[in-house]
Amino acid sequence: MLKGFFNVPKAVNEPVKSYAPNSPEKAAVLAAYKEMWNTKIDVPLYIGSEEIRTVNTRTMSAPHDHKHIVGTYHLAEKAHIEKAIANALESKKAWANMAWEQRAAIFLKAAELIAGPYRAKINAATMIAQSKNIFQAEIDASCELIDFLRYNVEFMTQIYNDQPNSDSAVWNRVEYRPLEGFVYAITPFNFTAIAANLPASAAMMGNVVIWKPSDSQVFSAKIIIDVFKEAGIPDGVINVVFGDAEMITNTVLASRDFAGVHFTGSTHVFKDIWAKIGTNIHHYKTYPRIVGETGGKDFIMAHPSANVKQVATGIARGAFEFQGQKCSAASRAYIPQSLWPAVKQQLITDVKSMKMGSPEDFGNFITAVIHEGSFNKLVSYIEQAKKDTDAEIIVGGNYDKSVGYFIEPTIIVTTNPKYTTMETELFGPIVTIYVYEDADWETTLELVDQTSEYALTGAVFSKDRFAIEQATIALQNAAGNFYVNDKPTGAVVGMQPFGGARASGTNDKAGSALNLLRWASPRTIKETFVTPENYRYPFLGE
Repeated sequence: MLKGFFNVPKAVNEPVKSYAPNSPEKAAVLAAYKEMWNTKIDVPLYIGSEEIRTVNTRTMSAPHDHKHIVGTYHLAEKAHIEKAIANALESKKAWANMAWEQRAAIFLKAAELIAGPYRAKINAATMIAQSKNIFQAEIDASCELIDFLRYNVEFMTQIYNDQPNSDSAVWNRVEYRPLEGFVYAITPFNFTAIAANLPASAAMMGNVVIWKPSDSQVFSAKIIIDVFKEAGIPDGVINVVFGDAEMITNTVLASRDFAGVHFTGSTHVFKDIWAKIGTNIHHYKTYPRIVGETGGKDFIMAHPSANVKQVATGIARGAFEFQGQKCSAASRAYIPQSLWPAVKQQLITDVKSMKMGSPEDFGNFITAVIHEGSFNKLVSYIEQAKKDTDAEIIVGGNYDKSVGYFIEPTIIVTTNPKYTTMETELFGPIVTIYVYEDADWETTLELVDQTSEYALTGAVFSKDRFAIEQATIALQNAAGNFYVNDKPTGAVVGMQPFGGARASGTNDKAGSALNLLRWASPRTIKETFVTPENYRYPFLGE
């Protein structure tokens, strides 16, 4: 076995490509998109070394063209989940004992595969499966995922390097073991990078994983699986299953070897999982790690001193990029009366200039929402706002699902700071604005803090440093990621560790060493060089 203290390559954030007209990256991604659009794929279950196809399948289609079928995937039965658990536990014996630098090399290779030969494929798959425009696909499926893989390797070495003090008589050391058992990763539809990072971060620390991707993200998840396999992740380390979420979860949580859950999704589902873990707590070998990032009702707070164009741009980008389908999306804004006429005019102009359609057309800023259920929910809020006397739609409000699930970017203005869409997470291209009197800045800060059960992201816009400090203090519990003079979205791995508290999750900060540490179980080892041979201490000498 090799011996040495190994230095990993210094992690750097992957540069975002421009996809400008006539650029090679634009040509490459459009070619990949066309090929994948015209080729139907078949996605099996990945359990151990097996690719399992079942009699029960579902089709996959693009949200922006829901009649076009791009593939099928296979659904697991309870026996498959039990088999996946058994395979994971068997694979753990070798994986947990593999030298850390060998594990690191796999994930570093995966990063370079995505940066190079898989970049166009994973971006095109994300455009098709999740209807992301090319910029949203590039910053997610390529750059953020590459960053997660590179930085997590660096964070892992930082953790391993954190060692206790020793002296000449005693050598103290800490080893960071994987958890005893297996980890369950449940990933969302909206970020390809999150879908890959949740199982990968746990696996990097020596754990084995049962991974259930979202049904609406299987198409691009297949590219993640292909990358991991080519990078050399051994069979059984990450087992991939699809199917009935409740059945899979109940089967996983019933195992005595369940050691933790890494979750991104809805608050309600996460709370249900937490409750089931609590019910089963006497059954487990160890206390399971529960790590979750859930919902958000993220805010923009503008001070009277704020720059109008910056505020309007923060709202337009923060609320409508990827159709607002980000847990960090700006979905409520508080604008002072003195700025409102100018902000309103700029927002209406901006929204009316936004083109909507297929992500294959690079002129489209807005594409479709993820599925019919989401479409119907969002439409119900838009229609209610049209009826309510304390709400007004100033731009947008139209929708059409005949070809794809398209909803116009919609801005609601309300006179009621506790109006439904100021409090409820919608997860779509709808933002609600409350206009406050300039003199009510301080009481409006209290309103921002008290309105939502969530505490994920938020932003303040101001030129006044005293106001910025005041907002930072008043809203310290209202957002785990707080932005000054910027939109509340777009956290970068290694720069802005991401996560919130309250109903937004456990705030374990993906994109930092804090998250990786959750997937390790430290063991302290004390070695004494000259061992005592008599129980008597000096004070007994008298």
